[in-house]
Order: sequence, then C-alpha cells, then structure tokens
Amino acid sequence: MNQALLNIAFFVLFFHFLKGEDKVFLNCETTQNSSRIVVAGGSITEIIYFLNSEEKIVALDVTSNYPEKAKELPSIGYVRNLSAEGILSMNPSIVFGEDDMGPPGVIKQLRDINIDLRIIPEEKTIDGILDKIYCIASIIDKVPNAESKINSTLIPDILSIEKRLSTSTLIPKRVMFIFSIKGNKIIVAGSGTSGDGFIKMTGSENIFSTIEGWKSVSQEAIIKENPDYVIMSKRDLHNSKTIKSISENPIFKNIRAFEEQNIIFDDAMAMLGFGPRTIKSVLNAVNIMYLKNE
Repeated sequence: MNQALLNIAFFVLFFHFLKGEDKVFLNCETTQNSSRIVVAGGSITEIIYFLNSEEKIVALDVTSNYPEKAKELPSIGYVRNLSAEGILSMNPSIVFGEDDMGPPGVIKQLRDINIDLRIIPEEKTIDGILDKIYCIASIIDKVPNAESKINSTLIPDILSIEKRLSTSTLIPKRVMFIFSIKGNKIIVAGSGTSGDGFIKMTGSENIFSTIEGWKSVSQEAIIKENPDYVIMSKRDLHNSKTIKSISENPIFKNIRAFEEQNIIFDDAMAMLGFGPRTIKSVLNAVNIMYLKNE
C-alpha cells in the first residue's frame, strides 16, 4: 500500500485523539519515572513490547503470556487476585493495570502509599485499541514509537478491515463466540463481553447478544439460533483435534456453521485482549467470513 496513503490514514486517526476526546488523556500524563514497570494485564504487556520498551518491565501478572519472552519475568499473580506485598516487593516506579485489576483493597493500598498506579480504560473497538496504545505511550514517553509502529503495522490492517466491511454486499454474519466447552456445558459470549466486542469489530451480529456476560447455553438454544459462523479459542483444540471432530459433537452437528465448516480458531488473548494483535485477528476473521462467499 502507498506509504503516503498510510501517513494520511494515520494522521486522520491521530486527529481523533486530539479533537476533545478527554477519555483518551484521562490518567495518561507522562510519568516521572518509568524505569521499573509492573504490569497487571496481558494487553498492556503486549503494548509495552509493541513500543519496544520491554526492558523497563520488572514483573508481570499471569495473563501476560505474550510474547513468549514475557513468561521469563517474575510473576505477581493473577490480575484479579493480586497482593500489595507482591507488587511492592518488585520496587516498582509505576504500576499498570487493566480495568479488572484487583481486588479493590489492593488498589486502595497502592494509592494510599502514593504508588504511581495507572488503570488503563478499555473500549472494545479499534479506536479503543489505538487509544490504549497512545495512552500507554504517553505515560512512558514513547509517543514517537507509537506513531511509527501504528503507522507501519496497524494502519494497513485497519484500512483493509474498513475496506472489506464497506465494500461487501453480503448480509452481516450471525456469529457465536465460544469461550469454552466442557462436556455438554458451552460458555458463550453475551453482551458486554470481550467476545461480543470482537464480534462487533468484524461487522457481525452476536446471536447471544440478548444475554449478558459469559454464560452457559443449551444445545436447543444453539440449534434455534443456527449461527453462520462460530469463533473459538485454539485452547479447546487439545480436546478436539480437528474441525471435523468438533463437528461430530452432537451439540453442534445440526447447525449451519458446522455443516459448512465455518469455524474460526484463533489465540484467545489475541482476540480478547484488545491489544495490537486483536486488529490482526479481526482482519483474519473478516477475510474468512466475507472472502469465502464473494
């Protein structure tokens, strides 16, 4: 794609950050010291690596499993069940957290002793991902890195997504996002979930948008809704080695998506983390859904 076009596209999006969107700059002012970063949230870790600033990280939570190199760093535990003592033992100059960082008492303890704690808001859209990257870059004084990396690696995919969705004449797909399968228990994405956000980013309709949160649904409900596509995490492939074996599961074999082998597998964190990789996952899903039938 023409580099001049990419530059224009970036600055159009960058203008979005500057046109009075106060939420973008909320809690995003540059820190005085980013030399020892502790992170509670996989997408934040991914973004710091994306900004080529990983040398500043001294500890991570267990959801920070990408890139692979991040797993070598000390762990502070699970993002929703942290301890102030574990975080403080790493002598952080700044602590980053996602919206679900907790428990609340730990957040209060850190703030009471004036630790520089930044809870990064999440909006489950492409604009929200760009906002998050720009916010973190602002905090650690890496805005030029953000501009360069967004321009070179994300804008081409964003433009491809927008072009595919704006030019397609096909009816939006009806999609089911499966979080996990355990026997006959199927957990799917309802409204307000990261899975619902991912479906919307592909220009599709969530067949279970009338329920809230990640919920178990019955075989009858799935057959009734009869999705065009099913999106699943690769982590369930250890139980079902191939699409064919999943399709033979009596829960699914009578629905359109499995009859037509319209199943999209991808890394769970890539799809649901709403970091840089999520944009590539959206493009992959959009291409599968819309190129197949055009």
